[in-house]
Amino acid sequence: MDKITFLGAGSTVFAKNVLGDCMMTEPLREFEYALYDIDPERLEESYLMLSNINKNSNGQKARIVKYRDRREALRGARYVINAIQVGGYEPCTVTDFEIPKKYGLRQTIGDTVGIGGIFRALRTIPVMLDFAEDMEEVCPDALFLNYTNPMAMLTMAMLRASSIRTVGICHSVQVCVPQLLYRLGLPQDHVKYRIAGINHMAWLLEITRNGEDYYPEIKRCAKEGPVYKPYTKEMLKDYPQLLYPDYEFTPEKHDDLVRFEIMKQFGCYVTESSEHNAEFMPYFIRKNHPELIEKYQIPLDEYPRRCRIQIEHWKQLKNQLVGNEKLTHTRTHEYPSYILEALETGKPFTFAGNVMNDGLIENLPKDCCVEVTCVAGQGGIQPCHVGNLPHQLAALNMSNIGMQQLTVDAALTRSRECIYQAAMLDPHTAAELTMDEIRSMVDELIEAHGSWLPEFK
Repeated sequence: MDKITFLGAGSTVFAKNVLGDCMMTEPLREFEYALYDIDPERLEESYLMLSNINKNSNGQKARIVKYRDRREALRGARYVINAIQVGGYEPCTVTDFEIPKKYGLRQTIGDTVGIGGIFRALRTIPVMLDFAEDMEEVCPDALFLNYTNPMAMLTMAMLRASSIRTVGICHSVQVCVPQLLYRLGLPQDHVKYRIAGINHMAWLLEITRNGEDYYPEIKRCAKEGPVYKPYTKEMLKDYPQLLYPDYEFTPEKHDDLVRFEIMKQFGCYVTESSEHNAEFMPYFIRKNHPELIEKYQIPLDEYPRRCRIQIEHWKQLKNQLVGNEKLTHTRTHEYPSYILEALETGKPFTFAGNVMNDGLIENLPKDCCVEVTCVAGQGGIQPCHVGNLPHQLAALNMSNIGMQQLTVDAALTRSRECIYQAAMLDPHTAAELTMDEIRSMVDELIEAHGSWLPEFK
């Protein structure tokens, strides 16, 4: 069946970009777009919005259908796009931040690594595997594109515990080089680059302009001081995903100081933002060194702040999208429509994907999830071989991979001991707390999550 199912369709702005893009793509215009969400109000809002786009920009060619029955939403789907958030801002995100804070463990984003990332994975993996179980029965050949964080852990769990073809896709590689060069005021034409690593901690391994190594110029400009430039309308038009991290940011917080320090010390620029990478490593958020927060302009409790802002922003945006009967859409740079177009037509499309490391990065474990260049086309999706990462970059990736693997182990086996071990191996958590404190914090988090978590023995 020509059917695209969107799980978590209540993410209305994201659904507009992803599914609106698909409706603007010739081979996908006449598909059924199956919308599923557990929140009936948000589901209805997305349905009305996409129906208007279909009418005004697609000549009513697509079939927009809302479902309350997940299995029926999935039945016969060719492609499934996942953008769920289990537990939401309240109560779960608040819990992920407030309980660790009692122990002196501060976070910035907490959705990918750290104690917040671990618990987000633990409550999300069982739901994802329920999706997989349904898919194995009603659309076993469908491609599952995952956008939900923690990307590496969720994708790893799907690929370890189900037969569903799964690829994780994320914005960080997509915006890394444009963002870096824009902030430094450097030309972006005739630029080529190569990126590989793990999600939110992949590395700009090579970058050239006009065939010449561009890294010396990048490092020279970064040493002189990152340039703050507010994003132009054109930049946000091309890369709308840049907007969301930047609500109410001051120039000082835009200087990307953590990433530039990582590049200075380890030789390569990292794909994801400074606020993310501050908690991927043990060097930046230290309760015994509070001066580092000011030095590197690290926004503590940043993700809860963004959640509150986005909740308020949605109140303003809702009428523009949901109640606008003249709503139209222009195709964005989001990956899915281009991936699906390539699979439908055979015309190759290259993107950054999260897949199991089947010999792709040779000095990372085979049973971890890596982020590498992938090519979609007539033969499906083919990840590209990377070879070895520089040893220091592989070591930084490895410092997070063990935590990811143990978190997936915990979710698949219901082992509380694996949760303790995952938290003890997390670089930031281990740098701040004793092993006894970590065990106590994990116990308190499990208790606070209540019915949001399966029972751990």
